[in-house]
Amino acid sequence: MSEILFLAISLLLIHAALSDLLAMKIPNWLSLTIVCLFIPAAWLSDLSAAAIGYSLGVAVAVFAVCFLLFVLNVMGGGDAKLLTALALWFGLTPALLVFLVKVAFAGGVLTLAILAIRWKSHLVTDRGVWLPASLTTAKKIPYGIAIAAGALMAMPQAPIFLAAS
Repeated sequence: MSEILFLAISLLLIHAALSDLLAMKIPNWLSLTIVCLFIPAAWLSDLSAAAIGYSLGVAVAVFAVCFLLFVLNVMGGGDAKLLTALALWFGLTPALLVFLVKVAFAGGVLTLAILAIRWKSHLVTDRGVWLPASLTTAKKIPYGIAIAAGALMAMPQAPIFLAAS
């Protein structure tokens, strides 16, 4: 059953990344679905009430930090909600730090790649090749791509998946 949940989360994360790439938006239903899937995942993996409580606490803390970054116009609202939903899955464990570091690393690589694309995008678009605005003219980086990549890399280390295995 953990394989099905991992597949579902993976598909949701791929959808989030593509949505952010193409529309610079991560749908609310997507983050909500990730939160809702945590409930059967916690039950299937026999997480203790304390572990679930810590996961909820981590999600609230991540949301508070992300909300502040959103208010300061540093982070998009969809990114904040996606990070919050995913933090629930990692809980207050070393896997949370692994997840956040992988997101930061993926974000750095993504930012450098997009800056390079924006610098030379005219070479591609002048030949009639369509590129999404997120890669060419947007003022911000579609960070949902980095969040999804970091989560996909770190998810096998999440306690909820380790316990269900």
